[in-house]
Order: sequence, then C-alpha cells, then structure tokens
Amino acid sequence: MAQRLTILQVNDTHSYLEPHTELFWEGGHAVYRQAGGYSWIAGLIGKVREERPGAVLVLDCGDTIHGTYPAVQSRGGAMVPVLNALQFDAMTAHWEFAYGPQRFKEIARDLDYPVLALNCYDEATGGLVFDPFTVREAGGLTIGILGIAATIVDKTMPPSFSEGISLTLGREELPGAIARLREEERVDLVVLISHLGFPQEVQLASEVAGIDVLLSAHTHNRLYRPAVVHDTVIIQSGCHGSFVGRLDLTVEDHKVAGFRHELITVDETVPSDPEVGALVASAMEPHREYLDAVVGETATPLHRYAVLESTMDHLLLQALLDASGAQMAFSNGWRYGAPVPPGPVTRNDLWNIIPVNPPVSVVELTGAELRAMMENNLEHTFSRDPYQQMGGYVKRCRGINCYIKVENPAGHRIQEFFVQGKRLSDEATYTAAFVTSQGVPEAYGENRHDLDLRAIDALESFLKKGTAHADLQGAVVAI
Repeated sequence: MAQRLTILQVNDTHSYLEPHTELFWEGGHAVYRQAGGYSWIAGLIGKVREERPGAVLVLDCGDTIHGTYPAVQSRGGAMVPVLNALQFDAMTAHWEFAYGPQRFKEIARDLDYPVLALNCYDEATGGLVFDPFTVREAGGLTIGILGIAATIVDKTMPPSFSEGISLTLGREELPGAIARLREEERVDLVVLISHLGFPQEVQLASEVAGIDVLLSAHTHNRLYRPAVVHDTVIIQSGCHGSFVGRLDLTVEDHKVAGFRHELITVDETVPSDPEVGALVASAMEPHREYLDAVVGETATPLHRYAVLESTMDHLLLQALLDASGAQMAFSNGWRYGAPVPPGPVTRNDLWNIIPVNPPVSVVELTGAELRAMMENNLEHTFSRDPYQQMGGYVKRCRGINCYIKVENPAGHRIQEFFVQGKRLSDEATYTAAFVTSQGVPEAYGENRHDLDLRAIDALESFLKKGTAHADLQGAVVAI
C-alpha cells in the first residue's frame, strides 16, 4: 500500500530573522524583492502541516544560528526561541561552529530537536559529538534521518571553530549507519541532511547506496528541479530563508515510488505566523535603532551571487584599501549576505556583509606567493574532485587582474596576472590588506599585523566619503 510523506527543507538561512531584499533573475536582468523572514517561514510550515496532518517532516540543513547582528551578538542564543517555535525534526551544521564547539553544544542542548552529525568527533575521546541519526514517525512511515556536518570546519575555517573536534567527509560512516537504520530500526525511508555542498553530495549519492532523499546545503543552489542520482532524490533550497523546498513523496515497499517537488518563494504570498513574528520582533528590538541607521549610499546593486567576483565584496575591498593604503585587498569568497539595491545603505546591511567584523589586517607577499595563493584558491573552488572543493566562491580581490582557464588542472589555471595594471613579478614584494585568515591564509606572507580598525568601521568610514560605486573590475576573469 502506497503511503505519502511531505518533507520541507530549510537551509542556509544565516539567521536572517526578518524579510530582506532578495535577488531574482528575470530573463537577462536581476530584480530585487522582499523575501524570507521566520514569520513567513513559520506560516508556510504551519499551512503545510494543516494540509498534511501527521505526515510532514521539517528539516534544517544548517548555517542557521550565525550571520546577522542579533545572532552574533547573542552567540546564537537569539535564534533558539524562534527555531523551537518552528518545531523542526532535526538539523545539521556548519557556521554553527563559529562560536566554538562548546558554545554550539550549549545551543544544541537548548533546541527541542536533535543536531545530527555522523562525521563530527571529539578529539579527546574519539566519540561522536552529536547523534548520527534520529528516527521519526510520519505519514504511517518510520523515517531514519542522518546528518553530515560541513567537513571544511576543521580544514579551511578559523581554528577556533574546531577546537577539540575533527570532521570527516562522512562517506566511510554512511553505509554502516544506513545498514543500522534499515536492519535494526526497520525504517521505511532513509533521509540524509547534509552540509557538504551540492557537488560533494551528488558524488556521495553516486557512491553510497541506500539514501532515499538527500537534502543538500552550503552552496546556495536554487534547485527548481531535483537531481536524481541512482535512486536518491536531491534538493537544495537557496539561502537566507528566501525559499523553502517542498518534496511530496509516494512511498511503497520501503522505497520512493514517486515524488513532486516545489521550490517555494517565501514572500507575502505565504501566510505569516504572528507568534513567531512576535519572537522575531523581541529578538530585533534591542538592536533596531542601531541597525536601522543609514550610514551611506550605493549607486551599485550589491550582491554575492557571482562566482568570480562580486559587487558586495568590491565595496568591502575598497574600504580595506582606503583604510590601509595597501596595493591590493583580499577577502574570502563568502556566499552569504542579503543583496542591497541601489540607494541607502544601513548599518544592518554592513553587518550582513561581514557579521564576524574582523580587524583589518595587512601583510607583505611576494609575487610567487600571490600566484600560489590564487592557484590554491582556484583549486579549492573548481577541483575536478568534488571532495576537494573546500572554498566558497573564488577569493575576492581588488588591485589585481587575474586571467584564468577554469578547465585547466590544479596549479595551471592562471594565464595572466597583473598588479595595479603591471605584470606580476614573482620576485617583487607587495602589500595586501585583508580580513580573516581566509582572505590571506597564514601560509602566505610576512610582517602580518592587524590595524586598530575593524571591518564595519572601515566600511562606515568609506561610505561617509560619498556614494559608493562597486562595479566589477575584472579581478578574476575566465578566458
């Protein structure tokens, strides 16, 4: 007898509590509309639960408790009442580790649902930090839910994120966990919530049998059509809470017999939940006056929805150059950061751009180091082996022009490299401003030091000088 189950996916909200400006593509141009916000997310979830009583699972794939000012200032605590009100069934993690593993464990204990990570280990004991799976009943089915946290936490993120823990890819652990769910727990369906990123998850599904549904995250893909790899249905649902993925399954004989998918835009067309709205207002109220202050204006729409370079980061990098007097500037290829349309820029926008608010730093690099750093970053972004893709987008750069062949093998992608219009000299020494160790990793450069200035202050100072223009500069060009 066929049974039906609805799965709702939320991923990569980056703690965007309220509706925000989102970018939507329409033909050959971008338009900006309001989307997201936990009151709308909650209203949508509530509506589906009313439609399908007892037959809905709501799962969160992580990047949830870090990314906006209220979340960061409370070290994730402001998110807990809101998240509990939505009654998720489980979640996994990535930026949740930004407050340190100990703090994340405290937050996890406060949540009314489990954090799952079959690949996160305590270095002292060798045991798992979080449960590898949970079992839920819904729609007359027994569902095993597995979690894989972002493997890059202890590899490319700041060391404080992984103090005392280590993370694997999860590939080796999965078959045994699936077998345990099938044979001991007697589940009808296996659902994996993952924060590895879409390329890695597609590869994983091609190698590991027995995953019925894989909820993907990390790479901010808006999948309007699921990917089906062997017998695994894979979905991912954008970012910033602007979308919720809905997957309606027909299950027969312990496998998916059919499915229907919808990527739902979270906007004024969905109902709002007033109780969750009140919780959001309570979390925002102490910061409202500070965050709503207009600190400048931009003539350029600011966003990070581009792989090679972005207008949002060109604003940040201009501020770093202005503050430091360096020849070039670098920041990480972050994906998060709600778009800012042309017009006023608020302090809230700045905190959304760089919520960690690190110090502005300066370092001296040889040309050879610059070339090696960029080649390494390109490999982390475009590696032919999905498991070696450990970055976000390409490192953000200003003051350089780097012409690359994306399809070339590791170490051979850069064709031409210029600094301030002049061809790079491997022997010359250059000064670079940057933010966070991801901007210029510790392995590169000398005379590294922090300025007595943080990123938000640098941005505010730069915006006071006049309307910002942050057009693309051909910093990294695929040829």
